[in-house]
Amino acid sequence: MTIPVLRCTIDPAAPSVDSPRLLVLGPSLGTTSSLWQRALAGLEPTVRVLRFDLPGHGASPVATEPFTMAELADAVVRLVDTVGGGRFHYAGVSLGGAIGIELALRHPQRLLSLGIFSSDAKIGTAEGWTGRVEQVRGQGTPSLVAATPSRWFAEDFIAREPAAASTILKELSETDDGSYVFCCEALATFDRSADVAAIAAPTLVVSGESDPVTPPADLESLASRIPGARYVEVAGASHLAVLERSAEAAVLLHQLITMPKSALYEQGMRTRRAVLGDTHVDAAQAKITPETADFQEFITRYAWGEVWSRPGLSRRDRSIATLASLVTGSHENEIAMHVRAALTNGLTRAEIAEVIMHTALYAGLPPANNAFGVARTVFAEIDGEDERG
Repeated sequence: MTIPVLRCTIDPAAPSVDSPRLLVLGPSLGTTSSLWQRALAGLEPTVRVLRFDLPGHGASPVATEPFTMAELADAVVRLVDTVGGGRFHYAGVSLGGAIGIELALRHPQRLLSLGIFSSDAKIGTAEGWTGRVEQVRGQGTPSLVAATPSRWFAEDFIAREPAAASTILKELSETDDGSYVFCCEALATFDRSADVAAIAAPTLVVSGESDPVTPPADLESLASRIPGARYVEVAGASHLAVLERSAEAAVLLHQLITMPKSALYEQGMRTRRAVLGDTHVDAAQAKITPETADFQEFITRYAWGEVWSRPGLSRRDRSIATLASLVTGSHENEIAMHVRAALTNGLTRAEIAEVIMHTALYAGLPPANNAFGVARTVFAEIDGEDERG
């Protein structure tokens, strides 16, 4: 086994975009990076786009040794590193989508978001891929062309788009036989069904309405097993929905590259409510004005969605650090809120007092004295609430 060499094309972002993120697009088996061309035409150029070809497809060199799906994922990361590295959005079709699943599990720190188009954590059966391998070894990839339209396209696509269908089928016939076989063998052993619950990247799962390869019911099930994933079914499309319904695909790509922000907001709101309580958050939300809306979104997304939701410290530990910081800065308005939060996060009243006492040693007596006054008021309010409730 070896990490194959991949080649790519780069579509730049608009010159007006500062520090654009990278969107990486993976094709399906038997197609090239041109599969995404029509969808990109409808996408605002707010990101750089890297479209790669599979081994022995398009511009990528022929593979001379077998490879696994993990090695294909590693090859994508190597390719990204040659153009600047860093984190990136990823979307892939069929085999390209399976590579995305492997990337999310193998290189989670690199993905900003994941788009799984007409793909699954396991595609087909080992027996089915073995049959495909035998056919290509005996007759070559041109022998696949006759039976492929029924798998790739909705019934009306060839009549509606004969030139597009002809071009994509020609790419299949020109694919290197040996490389195609290695891709089939990688798919035959690929099964991440038991692992997808560990995917942490904001995820979009897309199926074509009449796709016989990765049916909508299967992909809806896949989305339900990935935390927070969104599922979309594209009407009037089959397996190559990104080609058949390119305008819809462009919209979905736009949604994919904006998902991290919305996903962090949603995570932040969950954490914020868990720590501060629904009553406090609802009251804060009710006070939002057009002038403060962006700031409130920023607090929820950045403070609660990113920092407070990180796994490195428990919420109890974060309450201790937060109280110490607020006492040091004499932020009395915030102290009251976080005394209540500390109780929610498992600190006792005695432990809260101990935090303030310890902070007094380094922050000074006046800030600690004021903090004790705030804490005393909060404790009295809670006692009054308990008596009334």
